[in-house]
Amino acid sequence: MGILDAKQQAAFERDGFLVIEGFVDRDAGDGLRARAAEMVAAFDPAEHRSVFSTHEQERTSDEYFLSSGGEIRFFFEEEAFDESGELRHGKDGSINKIGHAQHDLDPVFDAFCRTPDVAGVARDVGLVDALLLQSMYIFKNPFIGGEVTCHQDATFLHGDPITVTGFWFALEDATTDNGCLWAIPGGHRTGLRKKFVRNDPFDESAGTHFVTYGPDIDQRGAVAVEAPAGTLVLLHGLLPHFSGPNRSPKSRHAFSLHCLDATADYGNDNWLQRPPSLPLRGFA
Repeated sequence: MGILDAKQQAAFERDGFLVIEGFVDRDAGDGLRARAAEMVAAFDPAEHRSVFSTHEQERTSDEYFLSSGGEIRFFFEEEAFDESGELRHGKDGSINKIGHAQHDLDPVFDAFCRTPDVAGVARDVGLVDALLLQSMYIFKNPFIGGEVTCHQDATFLHGDPITVTGFWFALEDATTDNGCLWAIPGGHRTGLRKKFVRNDPFDESAGTHFVTYGPDIDQRGAVAVEAPAGTLVLLHGLLPHFSGPNRSPKSRHAFSLHCLDATADYGNDNWLQRPPSLPLRGFA
């Protein structure tokens, strides 16, 4: 049985994104938030201080980031540290995200991702043999939640053909005040603009660069995608989308899962790679 009706499928094909309110059960969302809080509590910031930023991403893509495809790792906000290297808002208020393999390595995240409903949506949008590629728990913490610049997910997770699809779950209300998503309806039909690749597929210390195929994305016509807690926002891999900074006193927790079809050729120049000991899995 399909999850999306014909009207929803047509809207996704037309716009490149689809908003489905009430998709996530409250208990499941609260459980994921509680598990993320436990992970942060157990994390020692002294172990590693990797900052995630979509500005100058080639510069900020360090070995800790590039080797995280098969790990659960923690990344700080750009504005997390003061001039003396101390956290401005404490550990809990300073993490940008957790990524990128908790959907395979943690049972709570595994159960959240691998439900019949999520698998059904993947089938409804054409993923015949879906593989769960990466996951991110995004905090968008109050006051310092960072901007995510306009991008296409296929820039960072590219295959041939392009099948990457994003499942973005609002775990708290996402509004224009606390940094909700913005999307360009129909922008997925304009083609891939960039690819983010490793300089050397076999050497994580060699860094990354962008390969450019077209002009920068024109952000005119972007619409706010406000989403109450429990909403699933489905994102085509070529859809241009972004989010503003969060300067409000309210956090905007979300969870993002990216899937691709097993028929796609996922090249070894992609930044995100899995070790042989942790091959990609589907919904089973």
